[in-house]
Amino acid sequence: MAPDYEVVAEFGDLMPTGVTVTDEGRIFVSFPRWGDDVPYTVAEVVNGEAVAYPNAEINTWAPNGSPDSLVSVQSVITDPAGHVWLLDTGSHSFAPWVENGPKLVEVDPARDQVVRIVRLDAEALNATTYLNDVRFDLSRGTGGYAYVTDSQPEGALIVVDLGSGRSWSRLRGNASTRATDGFRAIVQGTVRENYAVGADGIAISADGSLLYYCPLSGRRLYSVPTSALTDRSLGDEQVAAAVVDLGDKGCSDGLESDTAGNVYATAYEHSAVLKRAPDGTWSTLLHAPALLWPDTLALAADGYLYVSVNQLPRTPLFNNDVDDRIPPYQIVRVHVGARPIRLA
Repeated sequence: MAPDYEVVAEFGDLMPTGVTVTDEGRIFVSFPRWGDDVPYTVAEVVNGEAVAYPNAEINTWAPNGSPDSLVSVQSVITDPAGHVWLLDTGSHSFAPWVENGPKLVEVDPARDQVVRIVRLDAEALNATTYLNDVRFDLSRGTGGYAYVTDSQPEGALIVVDLGSGRSWSRLRGNASTRATDGFRAIVQGTVRENYAVGADGIAISADGSLLYYCPLSGRRLYSVPTSALTDRSLGDEQVAAAVVDLGDKGCSDGLESDTAGNVYATAYEHSAVLKRAPDGTWSTLLHAPALLWPDTLALAADGYLYVSVNQLPRTPLFNNDVDDRIPPYQIVRVHVGARPIRLA
């Protein structure tokens, strides 16, 4: 029986992490600079091929080059207004981030031009911060908020006030954001004990009141009220007291959510994607042994859930410096008949 998914794009020499789809159906992907020769770290998929986006110049990075250049983009996200945001880790090959490197870059796809760069405040970061994924709520505050996962082993959630441009961290080192001590994953039958990755997957509830998140090196799903994250009068202990442990979900990388209250999670040990219904029950949405390491999830207006598949356990960084990857890497999709959350 054929696997119930469709291959949208294949890449022979570029390993994708992030994927997003605009409501007009344009597909964008990110290729982080983790050691491969990456000529561009963000691309649009055009006729199945990757094309540097929004242009080749901004994707050309050098240590002493423009601070506006893209160092290494981990995630690409379509916001509720239809703009595409590029989450730049500012970190090349997982080295400490460079000055002015960690940033959110807003692109207007109608003009294919950068319209804003939001650099993260020093107080929101520490020396080993690694920006991983982001969700937006433009309906709150003076200009909306962005919520970012910091996936270094200590882990954190970072809040960006898009109205003021200020940013701050929450739950840094909390049990819900940090990598689980002694974590062990079994990926397609192979024991992996070298994963020490904190808060990674992130999703927002349909009304924007809750943020769902999980460490990659862990098996629990957590939620926290966004009101606690954005209220700067609250202390860390008060924010931590608002965290809810939603139970075991297996090991996940990316998360996604829809307007009906479902939460989707990759299950990287099993080459699968799972769905959590509003009543807390879990079901398998997609399973195919060929999909080694489903990474990012992106729900599109066409009712398809898009998944990047990148063979991450075979990369030298996670495989004792041995490269066992077998291209191509893929973007696949499965129809779920759901609607993406657009909090505008």
